Amino acid sequence: MEILDWQRPEACGEGASCPEVAVTSDAVYVRSSLRPDAIAQLDVTEWRDLLSAIRAGEFDL
Repeated sequence: MEILDWQRPEACGEGASCPEVAVTSDAVYVRSSLRPDAIAQLDVTEWRDLLSAIRAGEFDL
């Protein structure tokens, strides 16, 4: 796997429990800062669907 440039929300600062995302030309990778070795690979459609679901509140507890 290529070296990924992981980004996290500014609101996380240096917090230990944050989502992290890396975008390449072929895929979007998502992981938790708590488990950096557990990486989900999404294609563009899956990434857009995930963002739409988050914005719609489908994951709100």
